[in-house]
Amino acid sequence: MEFIGITGGVGAGKSEILNFIQREYQAYILLADELAHELMLPGTDCFEEIRTVFGTEDIFSAQGGLDKKKFAAVIFSDEKKRKTVNGIVHPAVKREILKRVKKEREDGKFSYFILEAALLIEEGYDKICDELWYIDASRQTRRRRLKETRGYSDAKIDVLFWSQLSEEEYKKRCSVVIENNGSLEEAFCQIRKAFADRSRKKLVRR
Repeated sequence: MEFIGITGGVGAGKSEILNFIQREYQAYILLADELAHELMLPGTDCFEEIRTVFGTEDIFSAQGGLDKKKFAAVIFSDEKKRKTVNGIVHPAVKREILKRVKKEREDGKFSYFILEAALLIEEGYDKICDELWYIDASRQTRRRRLKETRGYSDAKIDVLFWSQLSEEEYKKRCSVVIENNGSLEEAFCQIRKAFADRSRKKLVRR
């Protein structure tokens, strides 16, 4: 089983590509953001640590869990608090990912383990993935998609763009680049080629 990390700027169209991979290939798909939310649910070690550190903050819901809007408002308005939360959550996410990769390799049900993460490079996943793929789309295309599908304002989009790595940095660190400015079928053709290339490399190594 090969471990492939997929990343890309917000609005690049990663979700459609992941859906395609799941339909067409024997792949286990894991979204790092969803895993992080799972690891911050009440009863988890992450939640207990966050409650210990931020117990006096107004970030909890009436049901006892984290209030997502209040939590986001607190950590994104204070760089020190954001780094504190990242220091709690990101290592836990990485430990859980490695645990799942190990389990799936032992089970042998999948040919590929696909991890999608916005901070794939920043969090050092290039050191543990077999290969990194970058889903590329121009800022103009991404801005249009974010307005149409999520209703984001230009101001919010500008903040999101500013917070992510440059296209040059992504391309420098990823061995496969999927251009997703055109139709989905054009992107899917590139995905098919990328998987075919990997299969050929495996045969050569044998």
